[in-house]
Amino acid sequence: MTTYHTVDVNGIDIFYRQAGRTDKPVIVLLHGFPSASHMFRDLIPVLENDFLVIAPDFPGFGNSLSPDRAGFTYTFENITHIMECFICKLKLTQYALYVFDYGAPIGFRIAMRNPERITAIVSQNGNVYREGLGEKWAAREDFWQNPTQEKRESYRTAFAPTTIKNQYVDGTKDNLVSPDGYILDSAYMSRPGNDEKQLDLIYDYRTNVKMYPQFQHYLREHQPPLLAVWGKNDVSFIPAGAEAFKRDLPNSEIHLLDTGHFALETHAKEIGELMLGFLEKHSTAD
Repeated sequence: MTTYHTVDVNGIDIFYRQAGRTDKPVIVLLHGFPSASHMFRDLIPVLENDFLVIAPDFPGFGNSLSPDRAGFTYTFENITHIMECFICKLKLTQYALYVFDYGAPIGFRIAMRNPERITAIVSQNGNVYREGLGEKWAAREDFWQNPTQEKRESYRTAFAPTTIKNQYVDGTKDNLVSPDGYILDSAYMSRPGNDEKQLDLIYDYRTNVKMYPQFQHYLREHQPPLLAVWGKNDVSFIPAGAEAFKRDLPNSEIHLLDTGHFALETHAKEIGELMLGFLEKHSTAD
C-alpha cells in the first residue's frame, strides 16, 4: 500500500510517496520534467514487496511547495541540495536510485557526493552523455550560449498541453498511454508563476551538460551496479545515451524498449521486473 506524506526540508514542504516495509532495501525514485512522483504510480506496486520505495516531488513540482523565485533560485544544484537534505531527514543511509530525465542530473550529483550510500542506479532515459542528446538540444545549446529574452520566451511552448501530451505519446503505439498523466502534468505546469521557474531550469540545464564528465568519472571510479532501461523511441534522450554507459561501466546492463520518453506509461511492469531481477542479483553478489 502506498502512503502519502509531507516533510519540512529547510522550510520547504516536500511531498513524497512511500510503499513497502522499512526493513527492506531502499530505492529512491527521482522523477523528471514536467512530471512528479505520480509518474511512478504503476511501478511502485511492482517494487513494494521487495523494497522500501520513496518517491519525492521536487520543489516547484507536483505536490511539493513551489517557493517564490525571490526566495529560492531554481537551479539543479539547489534542487539537489533539497533532495540530499530530504534523504537525510528520512535517515536513509543506503539506497538505490531510479533516475529519469531531470532526475538524472539530480541523482548523479547525489551519487557522486555520497558514493558510499549508493547500492545501485537504475537509469530510465536518464542521460549523462553527450551521445544521448537528441537533435532538439542543438537549439537549447544556442540558447545557453546566447540567452536572449526572445529565446527564453520561445521555450514557453514546453509547458503547453499539446507539447506535454506529445512527450507522453511520441514513440508509443496507439491507445496505450492513459491521458491521466499528461493532463495532471499540464495542470501542474499551468499554476501561476510556474512558467518562470521552469524557464529558469531550462536555462540552468546547461550546468548538467557541463557536469557530464564528472558524472562519468564517478561511474568509472566507483563502478556502481547500473541498469539502463530506455524507451528507444525517445527523441529527447536517444538510445546512444543508454549504450554509452558501457564505456565507463562494462558490467552495466542495457535494455532498449519499444516505447518513448515516458516508458513507465506503457512498460511499468516490464521495467519493474527487470529492476527486481537486476537488484536481486547485485544484492546477492554483495
